[in-house]
Amino acid sequence: MKKHLYQLGLKLGPKLGLGLCLASIFFAPLSQAQVLSVREQARIVNENLAERFDQLLPELMMQTGIDMWLIIGREYNEDPVLKTMLPAEWLSARRRTILVFYRDPKNNTLEKLAVARYDFGDNVKAAWDTQAYPDQWDALVQLIRQRNPQKIGINTSKHFAHADGLDHTEYQELTQKLPVDLKAKLTSAEPLAIRWLETRTAREMQFYPQLINVTHKIIEEGFSEQVITPGITTSDDVVWWFRQKIRELGYDTWFHPTVDIQRMDTGNKEAQRSFATPPKNNVILPGDLIHVDIGISYLRLNTDIQQHAYILKPGENAVPESLRAAFNKANRLQDILTSQFKEGKTGNQILADTLAQAKEENIVGTVYSHPIGYHGHAAGPAIGMWDNQVKVEGTGDQALRPHTAYSIELNAVSHIPEWKKDIRIMLEEDAYFDDVKVRYIDGRQKEIYPIPRAHRFNQ
Repeated sequence: MKKHLYQLGLKLGPKLGLGLCLASIFFAPLSQAQVLSVREQARIVNENLAERFDQLLPELMMQTGIDMWLIIGREYNEDPVLKTMLPAEWLSARRRTILVFYRDPKNNTLEKLAVARYDFGDNVKAAWDTQAYPDQWDALVQLIRQRNPQKIGINTSKHFAHADGLDHTEYQELTQKLPVDLKAKLTSAEPLAIRWLETRTAREMQFYPQLINVTHKIIEEGFSEQVITPGITTSDDVVWWFRQKIRELGYDTWFHPTVDIQRMDTGNKEAQRSFATPPKNNVILPGDLIHVDIGISYLRLNTDIQQHAYILKPGENAVPESLRAAFNKANRLQDILTSQFKEGKTGNQILADTLAQAKEENIVGTVYSHPIGYHGHAAGPAIGMWDNQVKVEGTGDQALRPHTAYSIELNAVSHIPEWKKDIRIMLEEDAYFDDVKVRYIDGRQKEIYPIPRAHRFNQ
């Protein structure tokens, strides 16, 4: 009965917009019990921040040689790093918020101070005596003078937007207030900001798998006969189903999903489409190879996943062998790429070595992998861009470091004889690099989903 009503909803959907509504009514949400309450999420975020401030940040400051780090941002124009440090109860900075982290190399201690009217949550205490120093900048200068740091890191960066959060006005006011001797100590905090953003702690890697597992389950359900009725459902219907499902489950998404179609039709040019051009909104038909790019957010971490499904034609009971072989080739390209991960190698070196080995194995591939974590496209070494397979300036020159996470993103081109044309298998899976090897945080897709499938969801 539910299936018939759901199909009726899809038939009415293009006219009355009921298809996705019926789907949300009749199919229970995935993993609903696993999503923490907003209050519990806040507790985890704050506990995780405390651990990062107390255990991770001192080590990162020692590694980068920056003994004082200034992070400055105003309400609604927050520095990207500042946003990752906000207490869970704060949704933005308050007025001008100045954080000062000072590592005393002699005593091996870390001070966490806020030149602000308020404590910065439980982790950073307010250090502005407004009676003695009515001007906020004067209070900051006095604080710096008392500690006499050797290097004062500020968030400026040519290549990483994440590490370039000190805006023009704040920079001007800071440098106008600093005496000449202190101004001479200013340096880019890019290395420190990148390491703060890219480093995943042991605790984060305990709950990161849940988020990636849920992303996989959302794709599995969306790429099924529960959502897709060939000849009726469009690619855009599925896109909005994903958006609605993510919202209903209590997660967020950091980008609008895409669903695209490759098919035998010679007029279908999806395999040649530039990634700068959005896929067309088409009705999904039997014999179509469909692909999704989706990412969700939870507990300030993000996922980024791409997978494939095939719509079985009448009489078919499995994905055609030619498509399965094409998919295996893309899996092999993933293996080649992850085998090149070695601590200290730059993103550009990993890219070059991957493409060289792929060429030896007659794989026509494109690699555009990136770090993931606090941001979907996160700070750290870029491993190619979809429109640059030679050398990525700046971000590609970053070295691979341990305890970092990556979206293993790429595509491999294969010729499908019965289609008389090439297709692209576009894959993306989230992985973790310890200090020796890469592991997929929640596995990876190794077979194309057939639609329909023998099993049913939520039974």
